[in-house]
Parts: sequence; structure tokens; C-alpha cells
Amino acid sequence: MRVGSLKCDILRKITVLGRQSETASKESREMKTPSFAIATFAVVLVLYLLIVGEALLLPLVIAIALWYLINTLAATFAKIQIGEFRFPGIVCRLASIFTFVLLIWGLINFLGARADDVMQVIPIYQENLTQRFQNLPLVVVSAFQDQSITDWIDLPAYATSVASSFAGILASGGLIMIYVLFLFLEQGNFDHKIAALFSSSGSEQDVRKIIGRVRNDIQKYISIKMFTSSATGLLSYIFLRIVDVDFAGVWGLLIFLLNFIPTVGSIIATIFPAMIALAQSDGYTLFILVLAGIGVLQICIGNILEPRLMGNSFNLSPIVILLNLGLWQYIWGVPGMFLCVPFLIILTIILSHFPRTRPIAIILSSDGRLRVPEDAVFEQFNVGAGSASLLPPAQGDDKD
Repeated sequence: MRVGSLKCDILRKITVLGRQSETASKESREMKTPSFAIATFAVVLVLYLLIVGEALLLPLVIAIALWYLINTLAATFAKIQIGEFRFPGIVCRLASIFTFVLLIWGLINFLGARADDVMQVIPIYQENLTQRFQNLPLVVVSAFQDQSITDWIDLPAYATSVASSFAGILASGGLIMIYVLFLFLEQGNFDHKIAALFSSSGSEQDVRKIIGRVRNDIQKYISIKMFTSSATGLLSYIFLRIVDVDFAGVWGLLIFLLNFIPTVGSIIATIFPAMIALAQSDGYTLFILVLAGIGVLQICIGNILEPRLMGNSFNLSPIVILLNLGLWQYIWGVPGMFLCVPFLIILTIILSHFPRTRPIAIILSSDGRLRVPEDAVFEQFNVGAGSASLLPPAQGDDKD
């Protein structure tokens, strides 16, 4: 009888445990559903605000990028040592600001001096290209189907789109400079704010680790891209000058800028000068020469040298980069295409430090291996000293 009662008790406990596990799993599913809905709503809301607030947020992001680049160059100047003498921090910062002002001023003057000439000759190029494509064999022309050739290759529309993007940035120049000025004024208080927000909750060191890793990765990405894009633009300019392509300096600068746009930028930077060569010459020799020359430069620098320099530092999926490129192009146009990779690097670093968002970082990665090991994730992450300190004291506490 006792054995039978023990069996009944064991079966009863197993049944109770099974019911409790079912109840717990049901509650967990019910808890995950609102969390997923809240996360989805937050993402949609952020995207909506980015699109609606473009006029306000895009100058702010450009100002933050400028402020970061100025500080990075100032830090480079601070490393210069003459004997035992080092330049003071304020001198390095002023020299960095002066350098960027000179670069922007030179860029504006260079483009302003040649923009009118380029815009005048673009319609001629378009007409020449249209005639050249119409003289192609019927098999090639039929590939365009019912659409006209100008719908596929519209040089005036492309030039106008690029010019309007730069004009929009220049029109926001005053607002950008104001943002940069206030960022420099607030720069000395950033560490105090981080300490005030996270020191009491014990998360300050974790936050500083994330900020440090973001800073190092962005600095490495910008340094490598600046070097490879400058090399590509300079060598392309020399090559275009040798083969006597019109406005070689403009196309060299455009190639330099387009190489900051992942994948698509390199393709456009190869095809566009070739189209110009085809438009300005009578035969196909110059077109083939420019297409092959710029293509070899892009492959050697973009596909061989640049991956060796970057290594596995970022480990981003190419498909995710393309999707991210299309997303930011839809949100902020051409400026968003330049900013998409830094945004993706920052997002991946942040997501990889938290257990709940780590699977998303794995999806964004190229091979599923993250630089942040699992034992280095932040299980608990709190802001502030606690809910009691963030709220006003209760009436009962005042009596004490």
C-alpha cells in the first residue's frame, strides 16, 4: 500500500510540475509577444522620425561626423613630438579645425569653378551617347525593350541629383556649424554625464567599453577608407589625364567620394568615367581603355588591398550591407548612402554586447562569429541610481 501511495504521489508531483512548466512556458510566450510588438513599434517609430525629421537630424549627424573627424585629426596632431615638446591640446584642435576649413573651402572652390562647364557639356555628352547606342546592333538595342535609351542613361538627371545633394548640404552649412560649435562646447562634460548616468548602477565601465570599441572601429574604418579612396581617386585621376578624358579632376574627385559608398559606389565609379569616354570619342578604344583601367584599379585596391587592411575587424554580411545601403538611401538619399556602413558598425557593436540582441548581431555578421565573446556580454545594464533616486521623495520620507 505504501509503495502504491508513493507511486501516486510521484505521479501527482510530475503532473503538477508538468502543469507548472506549461503555465510558465505560456506566460513566457505571453511576455515575449508584447516585447516583440513593442520592439517592432519602436523600430517603425524610429524610421518614421528619421524620415520626417530629415531636415533637422541629417545636419546634426553630419555635424557629429565632422566633430568626430576634427577630434581624430587633433589627436593625431597631439602625437607629434619634437624632442620633448608636444603641442598643447588647444593648438592641436585649432590646427585640426583650420585644416578642415581649408579642405572644405578648396573643395567648394574646385567644384564651383568646374560645375558650370560640366553642366554645359553634359547635354552634349547625353546626345552623343544616345546616338552611339542607337547605332548599336539591333540585338543590343532590343535589350532596352520599349523604354528609350535616355530612360536608362540620363546624364543630366544624374548630374542634377548629385548637384542638388551637395547644394542641400551646403544650404544646411550654417546649422551644421552651429551644431559643431555646441558639440565642442559640451565636449568637456561628456565624461561627467556618463559617470552621472551609469556610475551608481555599476554600468559605467560597460558603457565606456562600448564607446571605446565604437570609437576604435569607426576610426579604423574611416582611416582605411580614406587611404584606399584617396589612392583610387588619385590613381584614377592620373590615368584619366594620361588617356586625355575631359574633366579628369572632377571624375577623380567623384571616384574618391563614390568609394565611400559600399559596392554600388565602386561600380558607378567605374562605369561613369567609361560612359564619359564613350561620349567624347568617336570609336570604342577610349571607352574600353577607361573601363579596363578604372576597373583594374577598383579590383586591386577595393577587392585586394582594402580587405587585407581591414581583415576581420567588422565581419559584416555583404547582403546586410546592401540592404542597409538601400534603407538609408530611402531615408536620407545620397548622404545616407555615405553614412550607412558606420551606422551598421555601431549597431552591430551595441547589439553584440547584450544577450537579448546578440542573435540580431549574429544575423548582421558575415560568418556568425562576433568579436565580443559570450562571457563578455552585459547581463545587467541599468541607467541611474535606481527608481527611488529618480523620483521625488514621498511625503512620509520628508518627516524623517
